[in-house]
Amino acid sequence: MEISINGKAVDIVLDAEKSIGDIMSGLEKWLDNCGHRLSGLAIDGKPVNTAELDAVFSSDIDAVKSLDIFTSSLPELVVQSLVQIINDIDEYEKSGFEEKRGFYDNWKETPQGMFTAEQLPDLFRQAGRTFSGAEISPYVLRAITEEWLREYANPAGEFAAIEPLISEICVRLEELPVDIQTGRDGRALQTIQIFSSVTEKVFRLIKIFKIQGFPADDVMIGDTLATDCIAEFNRTVEELMAAYEQRDTVLAGDIAEYELAPRLRSLFAAFHKIFTEQAAVNAT
Repeated sequence: MEISINGKAVDIVLDAEKSIGDIMSGLEKWLDNCGHRLSGLAIDGKPVNTAELDAVFSSDIDAVKSLDIFTSSLPELVVQSLVQIINDIDEYEKSGFEEKRGFYDNWKETPQGMFTAEQLPDLFRQAGRTFSGAEISPYVLRAITEEWLREYANPAGEFAAIEPLISEICVRLEELPVDIQTGRDGRALQTIQIFSSVTEKVFRLIKIFKIQGFPADDVMIGDTLATDCIAEFNRTVEELMAAYEQRDTVLAGDIAEYELAPRLRSLFAAFHKIFTEQAAVNAT
């Protein structure tokens, strides 16, 4: 049997494999390590649709002359998924009342919905709130999805663009103790909300760089691996939230001013420097 991946013949030695499913199972881990996912199959030159996969996977390899495997990189698939979500929003907005009632239940079972649930769980939850008619409007979901599209298209640019916001939120974290002590509860709550949103974006962009093949886990912040710094940062965020909810204003203020503000500055500066350098290399 002749096997090709994305149009290129590959030399795969078949040993105990008896079915197409056995071959694909063996390739799954290799594709995953390469940052790719299966996007299509053709048997003897005939494309295989989703409904035929179970039957094809059980096919005896002796009955197949050629197996053409098509893959896409995970970033490519994510971008395709984000574009499709925007199309899904358009379809939802055009749907009638009865169609909207069952829209989410149908959508989450589609390949698009299942991919989003696996690879973009945060966005999947927000899409669920929209497509089930809950609290997130189609307008908000569209804005979120378009922001994520920009992030995948130019993560270094998006990272650089939030530098002024990082500076501002760090100053506000340092001012949080005074805000709490002087009864400026509205401003204190706004600071925590902005901080949460900004850090989510920072970590999302770091994840995008990892998906695109950048060894973000190997970045050092001082003498500590970035992964360890991020884990400790997240634990400190949980301590801040717990202290704030328990109205322990002294502890919440100290954590914000002396722990989170300097750590966020250091983390952002380290990744910003490396991502900017990497973007310059890619541009040459």
